[in-house]
Amino acid sequence: MTARIQTVHVRGASAIRRPLIVLAVCAVGALGYVARDFLIPTAGAIVLALILTPVANGLERMRLPTLVAAAVAVLLLVLFIGGVLAVAVPAIATWVQEAPYYAYTLERKLEGLRKSLAVLNELTSWFEQAATPDPPPAQTPPEKVVVQDRSLLTVLASATPVVLIQAGYAVVLSFMLLIHRNDARRQVLRIPTEFGVRMRLARVMRDINERVGHYLFALATIYSVVALLAMVALALLGFPNPFVWGALLGFASFVPYVGPPVVFVIVAFVGLLVFDDWQRIVAAPLILAAIHVVESQFITPIFVGRRCALNSVAVFVTIAMLGWMWGAVGAIVAVPLLILISTIAAHLPSLHWLEMLLTDDRPPPRRMAVKPPLASAPRRHVPQARRRLLAAK
Repeated sequence: MTARIQTVHVRGASAIRRPLIVLAVCAVGALGYVARDFLIPTAGAIVLALILTPVANGLERMRLPTLVAAAVAVLLLVLFIGGVLAVAVPAIATWVQEAPYYAYTLERKLEGLRKSLAVLNELTSWFEQAATPDPPPAQTPPEKVVVQDRSLLTVLASATPVVLIQAGYAVVLSFMLLIHRNDARRQVLRIPTEFGVRMRLARVMRDINERVGHYLFALATIYSVVALLAMVALALLGFPNPFVWGALLGFASFVPYVGPPVVFVIVAFVGLLVFDDWQRIVAAPLILAAIHVVESQFITPIFVGRRCALNSVAVFVTIAMLGWMWGAVGAIVAVPLLILISTIAAHLPSLHWLEMLLTDDRPPPRRMAVKPPLASAPRRHVPQARRRLLAAK
């Protein structure tokens, strides 16, 4: 008598698909952490190419060849970043050299606070001594191991070649992506054989160009104006190196919910070091906060709109995860990559759930609010009803 084997039927392979999705997400996360030295400049190059695409398109409309337009766009970006570094690096070096003086200034300004907390410190030490048991008998002290700290210059000298190689790779890759953007689009459209799949790919690439590229370019323009306003405001207050802090606020604005508050805290701390009156100490971060509020609540919604409205929780989690994996560059490219993934998921029926999780909670369109006709009323019954109506007349 042969044993009967029970057959398990899996409908739609849902029992296998979900574990595979979880494993794929874990594998992508592990790969992103292990290959971060390669993926950080690659993601940065993709974001830079998307930002520079409207610039290259505008130069091509001025009758410039594709190669020249891409070269001019990348050259303008390199000159801008080089100018910011040329001003920021000497200022940072000066701050490092004057660190002992600023430490003494901070200690002098906090002297009153320290004296007011002296009683609390004495009580804390008394309780610690009362709770500490008698010391054990003296033993032979172990050998001391002296670890020499690496200086800041040594760390920078060791990290500079790697940073330069990654920056050069990102610039070259963004330049090549700008040159071959039209050819790559045509080659991708030749891959599918079905007309429907080809049209879907065309819509995906069109939305990536319009939604992501123009959105990032608009944000870059708005944040440049924010940096300029912050520079002028800090310069009028007599804040040291206003160009550096304004540029830092502009770059930090690409990291929503996290970047601008960090800049406010740093500016408040620097103001505590360099100013003696509390009016200017408080005014510097408050002015930057006012500029950020006007930009985020009024300017950006007017000029950008809700084309790329993302879920706040998804944005915060993505910034935290990529910031942990890739550092500051990961936090900056987190939102553009999230917009890119949301745009692609919006055109794939199998990833509709991901697009719903990433986008903001908006009311349904008017065409979706109207109930569709019942499926139980086929069209072939309509001519028969018309004949009966005519016969009755």
